[in-house]
Parts: sequence; structure tokens; C-alpha cells
Amino acid sequence: MGEVVNLNKARKARDKAEAKRTADANRLTFGRGKAERLTMQKERDRDAARLNGHKLDEPEA
Repeated sequence: MGEVVNLNKARKARDKAEAKRTADANRLTFGRGKAERLTMQKERDRDAARLNGHKLDEPEA
């Protein structure tokens, strides 16, 4: 015969695991200081400008 499972405990454990995954994702997104956020933004802007600078112009018809 199978093992008896308390559905309330299983549901709470599942919800707790989901909340932990959400918290981990939020820590990566929002867990940075202002200086680090500004540095990351400058790097992204510089990379985007460099990428746009390498685009070829389309020939006019």
C-alpha cells in the first residue's frame, strides 16, 4: 500500500518552494546598490551603441 500524504502539508511545501524561487529571482533583479545599477546601465548602453555602430546601412532603392 502507498504512503499517506497530508495534502495540506504538500500544498504548503509547494507554495513555499515557489515563493523561494520568486525571492531568488527578485534578489538578482532588485538586490543591487545604486552604483552597481548605474554601472550595469552604462555597460548596456555602451554595448548597444557599439552594436548599432556596426550595423550596415541598407541601400536605397
